[in-house]
Amino acid sequence: MGGFDATTVGIGAMIGAGAFVVFAPAAAAAGSLLPLAVVLAGLVAYCNASATAALAVRYPSSGGVYLYGRERLGPWPGFLAGWGFVTGKLASCAAMALTFGLYAAPGAEKAAAVAAVVALTTVNLFGITRTALATRVIVSLVLPVLAFVIVVGFTSPAATVDAVPAGAGGVLQASALLFFAFAGYARIATMGEEVREPRRNIPAAILGALGVTLVLYLLLALSLLHALGPEGLAGTTTPLRDVMDVGVPGEGSMGRGGAVVTLAAALASLGALLALIAGVGRTSLAMARGGDLPRVLARISVRHSVPWVADLATAVVVGALLLATDVLTVVGFSSFGVLLYYAIANISALTLRERPWYSPRWLNGVGAVGCLVLAFTLPAASVLTMVAVLAAGVAVRAVVLAARRRAA
Repeated sequence: MGGFDATTVGIGAMIGAGAFVVFAPAAAAAGSLLPLAVVLAGLVAYCNASATAALAVRYPSSGGVYLYGRERLGPWPGFLAGWGFVTGKLASCAAMALTFGLYAAPGAEKAAAVAAVVALTTVNLFGITRTALATRVIVSLVLPVLAFVIVVGFTSPAATVDAVPAGAGGVLQASALLFFAFAGYARIATMGEEVREPRRNIPAAILGALGVTLVLYLLLALSLLHALGPEGLAGTTTPLRDVMDVGVPGEGSMGRGGAVVTLAAALASLGALLALIAGVGRTSLAMARGGDLPRVLARISVRHSVPWVADLATAVVVGALLLATDVLTVVGFSSFGVLLYYAIANISALTLRERPWYSPRWLNGVGAVGCLVLAFTLPAASVLTMVAVLAAGVAVRAVVLAARRRAA
């Protein structure tokens, strides 16, 4: 695929739960300072994007930060990056699937979510070209709808509720939750073997997708606060549909505007889920090739050149998460894993001798610190659960390596 398709895949991976799920809990944490939290999340994401782009140019192969960490820092940091990515993105897949179910089939959301995972895994098994095409179509339909919601929000009567006070901790936690919505550019970095002219197209695609998404999310946050107010936004699970009630009197969320928003939510979630399934499969492939995951996951389809065993395993794990959790829980899990992943990306970029203009060392340092700070401001349950999952992965790897040494 070329640069435009790669950019579209990145936008499709980012525009999902960030637009339709995360703004409500982020507003509960940050209150009227929600736009500041969006900007902070975007700044950390820019640090990460620049580091990831520099590393992707140096190592244009599938695997992302798992590969970069192994090459620049050693096997253990590489494993932590890969394990954090795989576990975090498995949670992201579940979040996107549940978002689809909540909008498309309220009352039967989990059944719809499982069906979406099965359908999109099947699409992905037919190869990256079809994945890119489907994502491009979805993004072209969703972006105009989000622009419509922004216009309706800004032209609605201003909410009269009092502002919700928030401290620095609330803003940081909101930024950590919102970061979940910015993490899609990792999908581009894991596609090094599929993108034409990766030295030119990968950096441009990462930065272009991030820029479009940051502007969109900031405008969306401002319009939601204008129409619903901090308290109203924090108290809803479907804020974009609620804007229709405020901004389109006599029709509201049950009319044509609400139907369009529901369709956009479903399509955005499907677009993100489609990109995520492919990214998890390719990182699992790289880890299996490196001996950090079972080698059966490295099997490639001869006809379509996709890691079909890894993709099927992804679908099974995501299905289990869908049945055991809710959307906000998996968002917290995902944010922690992905923030750890990017902390290692920034530390890896610090070691580069030759670096592009857009990735100076000081920016890599800011990105590493920012990721770690945001990760540990997430809700305690999310932090403790993900620390336990990561520790379990480290323990299993240590046992396997010890067994291999004894066998040798």
